[in-house]
Amino acid sequence: DFEMSFATQEDVFKVGEEVLTAAFEKFAPEGYEVTQAPYPIISYKQAMLEFGSDKPDLRNPLRIVDVTDFFQRCTFKPFHGKTVRAINVHAKLSKGQHEKLLKFAQSIGMGGLGYLEVLEDKSYKGPIDKFIPDDMKQEIADIAGLTPGDTIFFIADREAQAALYAGQIRTELGNRLDLIEKNSYRFCYINDFPMYEYDNEEKKYIFTHNPFSMPQGGLEALNTKEPSEILAYQYDIVCNGIELSSGAVRNHDLDIMVKAFEIAGYTEEDLKEKFGALYNAFQFGAPPHAGMAPGVDRMIMLLRNEENI
Repeated sequence: DFEMSFATQEDVFKVGEEVLTAAFEKFAPEGYEVTQAPYPIISYKQAMLEFGSDKPDLRNPLRIVDVTDFFQRCTFKPFHGKTVRAINVHAKLSKGQHEKLLKFAQSIGMGGLGYLEVLEDKSYKGPIDKFIPDDMKQEIADIAGLTPGDTIFFIADREAQAALYAGQIRTELGNRLDLIEKNSYRFCYINDFPMYEYDNEEKKYIFTHNPFSMPQGGLEALNTKEPSEILAYQYDIVCNGIELSSGAVRNHDLDIMVKAFEIAGYTEEDLKEKFGALYNAFQFGAPPHAGMAPGVDRMIMLLRNEENI
């Protein structure tokens, strides 16, 4: 666990990738590759779009693309008004593989799993083909990078659910088609997490992650932005789809702390009562500080190639 004063998010990233690469290179099984610094930095928004998860496994080469706007202009009614995500694989699946994949999709709660196959003449074959106007067929090829021999799958639902389902289908395709890179540890940082989310049951905004993180933009952002638009200096480090730790640039300013908690429905009296130690400490000033704590148990789990701790 390391906490650094007068440090930025980037300072933490630099230490984390230096230590983790060295540790994994020392203790990894022979012949394994380890991501070298600098690690890829992926925003939460990008991760949920491209991987359907904020814990992406970068050994899986498949990426998710957004085709929502495209399908609002097609005649396929079940996709209208929904978020639509697509996953393209360079493989022709057998009837049996399609049936098994459909069964998996239904087992996780999906109503179905639309797809198209790209033929040698670049025409399409599949249940959705007739709903795509001829003058739009090149457009879907450009959006998803389609080439002859590809199969593209479609997932449609509310945005959060579409992302979740697409992530699960991506993982399943990667495993079923044996696409996952072998003998490697692939690290990345996920950052720019939302500070708040709206809780429909509580009918108010609540903290998404660590309430003691520094909001990006500081007090000005808290005073001028919609809570749903405020990002936090929060970050995770992920390896092979496993979150090793969450970290943050910590809030060190009393005024920012009071305002941040006010948005989530806490009064200043609540802060004094529930978080008295921090509230009192911040009266005297604290340095900007940041840190993270990669879980040694999870690191050993990965190094031992175990499925769980």
